[in-house]
Amino acid sequence: MARPAEPGRNALLEAGFDVAVRAGLRGLSVNAVVAAAGMAKGSFYHHFPDRRGYIVALHRRYHEELAVAILAAIGDRPPGRDRLRVGITAYLDACLRTRGTKAFLAQARTDADLLDEVNARSLSFVTLIAPDLAELGWTDAAAVAHLTIAMAADTALAEMYAAAPRPDLRAALTALLERTPG
Repeated sequence: MARPAEPGRNALLEAGFDVAVRAGLRGLSVNAVVAAAGMAKGSFYHHFPDRRGYIVALHRRYHEELAVAILAAIGDRPPGRDRLRVGITAYLDACLRTRGTKAFLAQARTDADLLDEVNARSLSFVTLIAPDLAELGWTDAAAVAHLTIAMAADTALAEMYAAAPRPDLRAALTALLERTPG
């Protein structure tokens, strides 16, 4: 069972983000993480039961950072166009500045160990934006929210590869959502 957060656990997680940026999820071995953290291998197993548990913890931390940024940006705005636009912008901006975006947006979707986590995180964002889409008139707001998340993630990846915002993709994404539902 994993232990509560403490300096050693946090150092291992921070090192994991560095390794994920350099080597992706496939290169995220226990040996690479402990070497990057400057810690003994036994320290890893003191905090995490195995590599899978560690990668799940990294994935959760990455998405918690995104959620904090989004929730801070939308604040107490009521559901609707403004909140949706602000939330998407906050998500995309956070992806640009958050380490591990490639590993946790692209690679995590093909890692069998993370499928449950990816689905859980997607569902939490579906729940967050569905009221905005319903306010815009979408009758199946949850389905449109699911597709919106996929479009936003793809935009985030395009921006990551460009190392800059893509105003064209951001504008297209919000324009698609704001069209009168048919």
